[in-house]
Amino acid sequence: MVFPLALHLPARLTLYLSMITSRSSVSVRYAETDMMGVVYHGSYLPWLEVGRTALLKEHGMPYRELESDGFFLPVLEVGLRYLKPAKYDDTVVITTFLREKPTLRIRMDYELHRGDELLVTAFTMHAFIDRNGRPVRPPAAFVAAMDRLFA
Repeated sequence: MVFPLALHLPARLTLYLSMITSRSSVSVRYAETDMMGVVYHGSYLPWLEVGRTALLKEHGMPYRELESDGFFLPVLEVGLRYLKPAKYDDTVVITTFLREKPTLRIRMDYELHRGDELLVTAFTMHAFIDRNGRPVRPPAAFVAAMDRLFA
């Protein structure tokens, strides 16, 4: 989903006028919780991956294809802010945002909700590397897709 807005705003406010979003959901498994049925803090990281890979796939850039073409997107940085706990058997909706057109680095932001309750906000930062682990520019198809989506 792309949200372009045609407004005349100060430069500092136009940063997020076009963004790409994706929504995914997970059902909290018992193995992801502690004895009190509260989701263990590390269990949120795979859910971010669910959101990230869904966003790429929904917008014509499946991660599987990037990898088969020799490009990888390791996580360079991650941050999570836990606001409320998810619990066993909750349905958690992961909204993933690509707020800025990526260049060499890609930042994705996330919101995790249970119904109307915001549980977690998070971000991940990635960069393209090749099969040997060396930083590389994004593939031409990825750049073209970003140009189209952020036009």
